[in-house]
Amino acid sequence: MIRKSLIPLALLSAVSLMTGCKSQMDKYIDNLMSKMTVEQKIGQLNLHSAGGFISALKVTEDDENIKALRRGEIGALYGSGDVSYNRQLQEIALESGAGIPLIFGMDVIHGYQTIFPVPLALSTSWNMDLIERTSRAAAKEASASGINWVFSPMVDIARDARWGRIVEGAGEDPYLGGEIAKAYVYGYQGHDDKFDKDEVLTCVKHYALYGGAEAGRDYNSVFLSRQEAMNGFMRPYAEAAKAGAASYMSSFNEFEGIPASANKYLLTDVLRDQFGFNGFVVSDATAVQEMVAHGIGNLQEVSARALQAGLDMDMNSDGFVATLKKSLDEKRISKKDIDIACRRVLEAKYKLGLFEDPFKYLDEERAKTEIFTDETRALAREAANESQVLLKNNGILPLKTSAKVAVIGPFADDKESMSGAWAMSKMNSQNVSIYQGIKELSHNIVTKAEGSWMMYDEDLEFNVKYGLMATFMPGFKGAPIHTVPQERLISEALAYARNADVIVACVGESNTMNGEGASRSDISLPDAQEDLLKALKSTGKPIVMVLTTGRPLVLNWEEENMDAILVTWSEGSEAGHSIADVLYGNVNPSGKLTTSFPRSVGQEPLYYNHKNTGRPHPDYDPYKKFTSNYMDVINAPLYPFGYGLSYTTFEYSPIKLSSDSMREKGKVKASVEVKNTGNYDGMETVQLYIHDCLSTSTRPVKELKGFQKIFLKAGEKKKVEFEITAEDLKYYNHELEYVCEPGDFEIFIGPDSQDLSRAILTLK
Repeated sequence: MIRKSLIPLALLSAVSLMTGCKSQMDKYIDNLMSKMTVEQKIGQLNLHSAGGFISALKVTEDDENIKALRRGEIGALYGSGDVSYNRQLQEIALESGAGIPLIFGMDVIHGYQTIFPVPLALSTSWNMDLIERTSRAAAKEASASGINWVFSPMVDIARDARWGRIVEGAGEDPYLGGEIAKAYVYGYQGHDDKFDKDEVLTCVKHYALYGGAEAGRDYNSVFLSRQEAMNGFMRPYAEAAKAGAASYMSSFNEFEGIPASANKYLLTDVLRDQFGFNGFVVSDATAVQEMVAHGIGNLQEVSARALQAGLDMDMNSDGFVATLKKSLDEKRISKKDIDIACRRVLEAKYKLGLFEDPFKYLDEERAKTEIFTDETRALAREAANESQVLLKNNGILPLKTSAKVAVIGPFADDKESMSGAWAMSKMNSQNVSIYQGIKELSHNIVTKAEGSWMMYDEDLEFNVKYGLMATFMPGFKGAPIHTVPQERLISEALAYARNADVIVACVGESNTMNGEGASRSDISLPDAQEDLLKALKSTGKPIVMVLTTGRPLVLNWEEENMDAILVTWSEGSEAGHSIADVLYGNVNPSGKLTTSFPRSVGQEPLYYNHKNTGRPHPDYDPYKKFTSNYMDVINAPLYPFGYGLSYTTFEYSPIKLSSDSMREKGKVKASVEVKNTGNYDGMETVQLYIHDCLSTSTRPVKELKGFQKIFLKAGEKKKVEFEITAEDLKYYNHELEYVCEPGDFEIFIGPDSQDLSRAILTLK
């Protein structure tokens, strides 16, 4: 039962009307906090994982949670999607401490039970409505499972494909990343400040600059100037705040010598004071405890520093609950510091409606009817249809249903790997494999063969397959791998290939080869799979390479030798159906890259919106001494940001400006005509880039400032128009002032970041 000390909301509403001062929420929380002890307030700042849920350096057990709950030492739990179990925990929380309901969180990254394409894949759709609808569906499923707080979206800008967590974000561009961040927030939370029973709190992560980890190594340090951080990385965090994001998660990395979880500049000066965020901030798992390893203090010291910097909730470290009272007694922190953090957490619970109905999200009937439905699976297929990028096609695609197809490779019939990283669905076994999708659609003979090991290094492959279990389950052995010789696998594959008209080679990365803790120093296709492709090439049969991956890979040999390359990433529950739809032309591919694909790992970090040097070198020009280039590879990526082919072709007219000059309070329209000149109906993403030609601080060679995804029937022509205002020309100068400086600006419009037409606009 809820403790009698809590004032009913209806009564409090009447009091609020009479006073006419504070809001209903403020009055309710004022009254509640006036009755809470310091220890109970600190308890609200403590987040535990559900019993047995693997989280970073610590696994919490059931009995540990129950004891802490009864002491009033837990404000939220995460990792459980069991409605019945969560209901029991909620009842214990209401009977303990101050009788305050729990928030239940979960890593819902790209779907809960119905799995949508991984976030990097979804970003290549460039379709904000589609992204919002997938997060809306994820919120509905999660909320039906007793979850009301999701650790999503991940909005870190990532310029280095070696970093495993690039798969969780929207790529390398801050403008596109900002638009996608808003779409996720609106999908999870809705467009107002009310939370219906199927809407959940978002947790924007990882704040901040986690994607800038040095050398692409996870958890590593970040070395950026404040100016570069604000211009190149921070926009998605700001846009999420504007959209009303309820919470943020502090990141593992340090910035300017201070770990993010205790960085007042990031947590307060920028996030709250500049971006206007007014929710609560939670640490990433054990990030508070990990600051001890950073070397800035013991657990008591780092916990106090984190609280004072603006961190409100400690995930899994027990630093707040174990040390803040002592720090208060020693006057290291103040009662106000604790009260501010506690109020932010209580406000989130109030906005969710948990004080009015603590069991609002714990309806077991919803879980029976609103999860993994025909509707959500149809949406997963739609999302996958728009999230595949065709990198090469010499005319072999789309396939004819009359062709005999050999589906070959480690991912040919691997349902689990279709889910990608951070997909904890119980329904992964019901995913549709590539082979299954092709076989259902084709009207002819379809055969399959595994074809290859994942990689030659047996120890590494074992670690890739079982690393998580081996880490957290002492004595775990796992099923042996490499039990069939590689030569036999290739021989079997060649037998099927020689009897086929077309080979569909399904290669790439498994789920655990990208994501958290999965950085790679060599981002080539794994060696054993490369040898499989070379063997298949020797048959002389046309090869369509279907690439399952969570990051850009180095594909030089593949570009030269494959007849077609389709990047399918990890497409989720309906992967096989969607991939078959694209291969056979039922869907015309429309995805566009949101990350640059390198020619060599030595180019990383690689991103289109780089700056010039004092000795610039054209991206596609050969080596020239004493200019900024490499001796052994050109500067340009193999496939640039924004790139993606279609089964049809599009023709762009030159840019037209409504005026060749404007004043700061004015606006100019830039337009092009786009014509579908091919034989297929198709979608095209028209992209607008701007370059500031002369400024007080150096600026990138070009920056995305707008895009429109349009549908054109074969032969159809449309005018696409962008409105340019001073907001599109602004940047953070050396003093971190957000300014618009007079001068000339290059305006570019085209199908990708390289293939662009140009006009000049003068700001007076």
